[in-house]
Amino acid sequence: MMRSSRWERGVARMQASGLADSNASLSPALEQAASSGSSNIVAEARRYLGGNPTSRASLWCARFMNMVLKHSGYRGTDSDMASSFARYGQRVSGPQVGAIAVMSRGRRGGHVGIITGIDAKGNPIMISGNNGNRVREAPVSRGKIYAYVMPEN
Repeated sequence: MMRSSRWERGVARMQASGLADSNASLSPALEQAASSGSSNIVAEARRYLGGNPTSRASLWCARFMNMVLKHSGYRGTDSDMASSFARYGQRVSGPQVGAIAVMSRGRRGGHVGIITGIDAKGNPIMISGNNGNRVREAPVSRGKIYAYVMPEN
């Protein structure tokens, strides 16, 4: 019997939960990133799905991101501002599994999360804190993301 890759099992879970359709796939570059050390950040973030591991009632996406990074052996920004991650780590040109995505919310501030894949429509799938006041994994509009960065020690 052939074992499926971590990515194939992840796509199957997303399909089962309605996050992706049967045509979802990753580019070769994303598949390579999925097998790199950045997957420990994704695994750490997934531990908290559905909950709120911070002490905050609002505006806690950056606090969650910093917590995940520190638990994964990376330094964070030590800031509660989502935009602080735009100046963090190594900038990359597009979504990669394990990359930190920084989003604009117009006058309402920003949002930050971790890329876990790409949906069938080409939008990044992201785990983030304070998404409906809980940690969620969901597709986001690629047009709202203005920076992708890979964490560095």
